[in-house]
Amino acid sequence: QVQLVESGGGLVQAGGSLRLSCTVSGNIFSIGDIAWYRQAPGKQRELGASISPGGETRYADSVKGRFTISRDNDKRTVYLQMYSLTPEDTAVFYCKTWAKTTNGERYYSIYWGQGTQVTVSS
Repeated sequence: QVQLVESGGGLVQAGGSLRLSCTVSGNIFSIGDIAWYRQAPGKQRELGASISPGGETRYADSVKGRFTISRDNDKRTVYLQMYSLTPEDTAVFYCKTWAKTTNGERYYSIYWGQGTQVTVSS
């Protein structure tokens, strides 16, 4: 069983910043990439940023230069530092990872957190 717990969401004024955390726990053999997705009201869930076990990062164009993803492998935690937030960033942010629970698994399985709400007021 793999659990992802997000925290750090909340209400912030436009131009403000927030830092989200996602901690992966459970019976884990290996963790692959960890990503932050977001889903705004009435819209599809979209990738915001991802980070590999080695620290390679990818960002959606909409967040480049404003969001920074980082990872602490010892703590099994990923952070998303968000700056210069706008009302368009209002969404539920979800953490996603690919993980194996045993050495015998051939493929990584996908796991999602339950999400944390980020609301940016104008």
